[in-house]
Amino acid sequence: MKSFNPKCHHPTVQLLGKCKTLYAFKQVHAQLITTGLNIYTYPLSRILLSASPLSLTYVLTIFNQIKNPTVFLFNILISSIITHHKSHTHIAYGLYNRILTHKNLTPNSFTYPSLFKACGSHPWFRYGLALHTHVLKFLEPNCDHYVQASLLNFYANLGKFDVARYLFNQISKPDLATWNSILTAYARNASNSASGLTNGDSCLSLEVLYLFTEMQNSLVRPNEITLVAVLSACSDLGALSQGIWAHAYVIKNNLNLNCHVGTSLIDMYSKCGCLSIAYQTFDNLPQRDTSCYSAMIGGFAIHGYGQRALDLYQKMRLEGLLPDNVTFVVSMFACSHVGLVEEGSKIFDSIQEDYGIEPKLEHYGCLVDLLARAGRLQEAEERIKKMPMKPNAIIWRSLLGAARVHGNLAIGEVALKHLIELEPETSGNYVLLSNMYAKINRWEDVKRVRKLMKDNGINKMPGISLVEINGSMHEFLIGDKAHPSTKEIYSKLEEINQRLLEHGHKPRTKEVLFDIEEEEKEDALSYHSERLAIAFALIASEASIPIRIIKNLRVCSDCHDSSKLVSVIYQREIIVRDRNRFHHFKDGTCSCLDYW
Repeated sequence: MKSFNPKCHHPTVQLLGKCKTLYAFKQVHAQLITTGLNIYTYPLSRILLSASPLSLTYVLTIFNQIKNPTVFLFNILISSIITHHKSHTHIAYGLYNRILTHKNLTPNSFTYPSLFKACGSHPWFRYGLALHTHVLKFLEPNCDHYVQASLLNFYANLGKFDVARYLFNQISKPDLATWNSILTAYARNASNSASGLTNGDSCLSLEVLYLFTEMQNSLVRPNEITLVAVLSACSDLGALSQGIWAHAYVIKNNLNLNCHVGTSLIDMYSKCGCLSIAYQTFDNLPQRDTSCYSAMIGGFAIHGYGQRALDLYQKMRLEGLLPDNVTFVVSMFACSHVGLVEEGSKIFDSIQEDYGIEPKLEHYGCLVDLLARAGRLQEAEERIKKMPMKPNAIIWRSLLGAARVHGNLAIGEVALKHLIELEPETSGNYVLLSNMYAKINRWEDVKRVRKLMKDNGINKMPGISLVEINGSMHEFLIGDKAHPSTKEIYSKLEEINQRLLEHGHKPRTKEVLFDIEEEEKEDALSYHSERLAIAFALIASEASIPIRIIKNLRVCSDCHDSSKLVSVIYQREIIVRDRNRFHHFKDGTCSCLDYW
């Protein structure tokens, strides 16, 4: 085979990339054969690149006819197969083995990135460790940044962040691609650990912000990919100040406000409690795709604006954009949290009837939640029984949570039985049922559930609340006394409790799971993490600024009632993001209208 030749810029070669059908490609290919251009490496690479998306069989036939393919051509074909034919990844690995067994060929830096990308999916991840040893054998110490970035991505996708971080730290001067790889890996896995609105692993999200600070100090200039990762971390943490800074950076540095950045900004503002700014951002985007619409619909949904979410869903359809799985989920979620049962059911039915898509597990989960929250528990249970796939823990937990709200002990016990089989170590499942027993004073059953937790070595997840004051996040646990301002906080808490009593607040002591005296129960409620966060915010922030709190658990009924009164007593808007949705407390009412 002949190497690069200037004649290879022949117009016929350029036509290859314009072929949309296999028939058109074959015509151009025939011209290359008749002119003799197909013996050169460059035209051959263009042939392989252009034919791969059209027909894997045809491209393999071409490749197998090449007498002495170079590593460059092997790399082209391996990358194309992994990009366009993921179900045939085994063929790519077969080609890699041919390189290894060829006496005159050695893999290079361009061989590995696509192979590591393929290793991120089952069942190929086990090959990643072997490939790592090959990198050490064939490339070290001349391993380039792209290979290092693909390696750390591979380990991050496996959840081995210690290895990914170690590999990153070995790079003396990370370039933009490498920084983006580590930032995106942390941000993506924080989001993938989602379970509700308070969605990611906060440690991973914090690490994104720490790494981003290091990146700025290294003088590497961020791009749109960087900002998407940073905004994702801000969304998870509710870090509004950092999110606003990232938005300002996009504008100031004339970065491309594309759909990816726009979607991230909408999501960040929505999850930081700034719905109006989220909508302004959405409205001002130069282009909007399905992801942008889904993010905005989701924003309306988590803030309890179900009808606005549905209106936007209809607008999206009128603009000719097709909803995807995420769109269906957030639209049904919007209906679920305001009781729009019929509207949500129609969306579920339309998935198959209008779009020919088989509903997935998450869509059935939304339907069950929709019915259960509205009190239609038997109907929700029947839907679960008729599902074409096995229900997961999220579906049973939705049923259990609704059974608690509506006082249906029988269905609650059925749901917990399934949850214990699926998630024997998740404390929240046991706590939900304990709350049901406590509500009707069945303390022996409360003790039985708590004993079951103890026997299985399960501890109740502590309530944690975060509040942002002047750009700094302050964390509180139930009964927390670790904060530097603890003395002032508890003094303020006593004042709040006294004023609540004066305004007629009666603590909902059945929210406390222990069979103890009423006075002790009232004290236990007073020290919930969000109460401490509110007390601190009243001390430390300006009266004109809304108090923004993020809680890892569902807000209890007593804290919900007391927060409504505090908003009146102190004339402060309180915005609480719990694991399910937002609650905007203002002038004695909540945006959820007590439907949550």
